[in-house]
Amino acid sequence: MDNLKTLVSPLRKSCQIKNGSFGDLSGVRSLVTGIFIFLLALQMPAQEEANTAEAPNLSSWAEQLGFPADKIILILHADDIGMCEEANLSAVSYLAMDQIQSAAAMPPCPNFNQFIAWAIAHPKEDVGLHLTLTSEWKTHRWGTVADPSEVPGLLDSTGMMWHSVRQVVQHASPVEVETEVRAQIEKFIALGHRPDHIDTHMGTLYGSPAFTAAYTKVAEEYQIPAMVIDVRNPLIVQTLRAQGYPVSPEMLEVINNYSLPKLDYFYSIGRGNTYEEKCENFKTLVKSWRPGLTEIIFHPSEDTERLKTITGSWQQRIWEARMFADPKIIAFLEEQGIIFTDWQEIMARYRERK
Repeated sequence: MDNLKTLVSPLRKSCQIKNGSFGDLSGVRSLVTGIFIFLLALQMPAQEEANTAEAPNLSSWAEQLGFPADKIILILHADDIGMCEEANLSAVSYLAMDQIQSAAAMPPCPNFNQFIAWAIAHPKEDVGLHLTLTSEWKTHRWGTVADPSEVPGLLDSTGMMWHSVRQVVQHASPVEVETEVRAQIEKFIALGHRPDHIDTHMGTLYGSPAFTAAYTKVAEEYQIPAMVIDVRNPLIVQTLRAQGYPVSPEMLEVINNYSLPKLDYFYSIGRGNTYEEKCENFKTLVKSWRPGLTEIIFHPSEDTERLKTITGSWQQRIWEARMFADPKIIAFLEEQGIIFTDWQEIMARYRERK
């Protein structure tokens, strides 16, 4: 932990402007084609015909929570924290400088405890759990938090979590999934902190309606908001189906019955062949957004040789560690009149209105 503090100090000094969430999905798509269909589709910008169609007269979650109806209410959210020290350093730097609003850490990963120790010391920061049921990298891998004897279907022949969502769906039962989800939440609580929200690594908890049901059930039981997108708007479902993704009635029913706050929209940063192209792609995406409660996720990591041995998406992650401290991006977001929020504020507003 002292090493983390030492390395973060110069990072803070490099962030000159204050107050300005899946990042690179190319590898993920190859792993989970045909399974991680629901959440991937929701991350994609709506097709042009859906964007131009007349939206039904539905109250957005932003409005229900008391935010202005005509504004984009945004959570900039860092994912995959705890996976390695490089990710921890980026998240701490961003959160300390108020340049992002939220981050989620992976309980089975080697640097999870390190990041949670920092979060405990900074309780006003919005820190949640990136519930992790896969271990996708070739050499940087992890097992379950729950006792392996209780969740054998989540483990491959090496005793590590499966590489892909498809494999989890094929081998694990909903009971095993729920057991591991609970174990990951309880690990966070046992360390002395309660997660501000939960979401799902690689979208595994949207791999089947039964997994989603376990995810939302546990969220409601603990009263910890889950990353769930509102599907009452038929434009969302229309977009999914137009892209060829099957959206089952069972999945829609589970989501519609979930009682805690939902997001109106959800996106990832997306790739770029250069840093400048990545920033321009992000700006184009933001300009396409409608008013509502939106979360965008990315995977920032500091530039080290070790990172390059972990993931093929290292370059995208390094660029994402620059983006939201970039004065040009900060100025752009200010020009859009965006209102920033986090899951702590969302739940406070939700409780006030119950």
